Amino acid sequence: MSLLSLIDRSLLGRAARTALEFGGAAFSFGDLEARSNRVAHLLRARGLKHGDRLAFFLQNRVEVIDLWLAAVKLGVVLVPVNVLYRERELRHILTDAEPVAVVTSRDMATYLPAGVPVWDVDSLATEAATHASDRQAVGGAADTPLALIYTSGTTGASKGAVLTHGNFAANGQSLVNAWRITEADRYLATLPLFHVHGLANGVHCWLFSGCHMRLTERFEYLQAPLWFESYQPTLFFGVPAMFVRLLEIPEPLARSFGARLRLAVSGSAPLPAEVHEKFRQRFGSVILERYGMTETLMNVSNPFDGERRPGTVGLPLPHVEVKICDEAGAPVPDGTSGELWVKGPNVCSGYWRRPDATSAAWRDGWFRTGDVGVRATDGYITLQGRRSDLIISGGFNIYPREIEELILEQPGVHEAAVVGAPDPVRGEVPVAYVVVEEAIFDEAAAAARLRSQLASFKQPRAFVRIDALPRTALGKVQKRLLPPWKR
Repeated sequence: MSLLSLIDRSLLGRAARTALEFGGAAFSFGDLEARSNRVAHLLRARGLKHGDRLAFFLQNRVEVIDLWLAAVKLGVVLVPVNVLYRERELRHILTDAEPVAVVTSRDMATYLPAGVPVWDVDSLATEAATHASDRQAVGGAADTPLALIYTSGTTGASKGAVLTHGNFAANGQSLVNAWRITEADRYLATLPLFHVHGLANGVHCWLFSGCHMRLTERFEYLQAPLWFESYQPTLFFGVPAMFVRLLEIPEPLARSFGARLRLAVSGSAPLPAEVHEKFRQRFGSVILERYGMTETLMNVSNPFDGERRPGTVGLPLPHVEVKICDEAGAPVPDGTSGELWVKGPNVCSGYWRRPDATSAAWRDGWFRTGDVGVRATDGYITLQGRRSDLIISGGFNIYPREIEELILEQPGVHEAAVVGAPDPVRGEVPVAYVVVEEAIFDEAAAAARLRSQLASFKQPRAFVRIDALPRTALGKVQKRLLPPWKR
């Protein structure tokens, strides 16, 4: 499957159509074709060739789109870098990926380690404008690497997933079809383009469908009502933390936004069922939750037509196989917890320069996700957490998400994370870290509620109050950064 041919349906086939708004400027698909061609000429003039790596460390801006399209045309491998990363994280990625240079802005360049080759994005754009706008595309086959995207590193040093032209093509085409995205849609893009949620899903759904996109530098919840009112999007992709903030919009206004919102998609972290229901009540729109990861892009989705079941991630997407396995790799019956294994054209080709990690994660063509889940008899899959988050207490397996969901139902609780703490008798015991509204939260009542709903070995030994849970830029809780519990 050719990624460039799918993109060309818009770049060439819809050249006159307005494609993108950013910072008060508008660009047609033809403008983006010409801009990216100029960037491709510039990159080639600077010595980049097929297979070379080029990193970018940028907030959302139209130049990220230019770089991406130029890389598709040249066969260059882009390395998107999280803008929240600092010296240690940046040094690891840039040492591992060995890019020719890092494209960044003057203010962001100060965070980069000394000695890293830096290309200023504004200077690059100025120089690109002097080059020809004709296309000299090399392109790439389905197995040609296009991006080296590093995992969030929630359990250790991040690994680079090698994602190919075919991965992005299969993923984008699948989502456009599954979610009924057409050129009539209006997509409000607030997710960061250094992450697969904003890049692999958002950008490619936009390019493949030919819809209109308004790009913002970042998500700002105070600006969100103005964006929804002025732009009137039909599509919005977000993470749970965004949807929680959107619940602060007054109900009459939320209803008017929801009436225009054809599809709201949540991913990158589990969406509490309570938030799902509150959004439905306030906006009149039912969030579609799906499941993917850096290494595989999208695997599973609640249906566009049919029940979008709160607390579940839905059913396998077309061309994606999913099985739930025990520790030995044998499939388990429906209703039984196990690790999700996936196979399909969406799965990356391996980890960059990590044959050990690649060998450990793949078995007989199946990718072991490390995520624990259970499948209902009608096929809907519910995630229960990471295999690495599993708490084993006195020989019993405890999946933290089950406890977290119940804690989040208690009055005054805004956030919750359950982790295993060392115990001399049971090995580990669950401890709950919570962000609460003190005037409302009643710890004794919450503990009593949990005792009535969960087995004794699942009861948190303590509720540790903290100001906020440590999260990645896309909202995943980094449990390893929680302060140690002291008895």
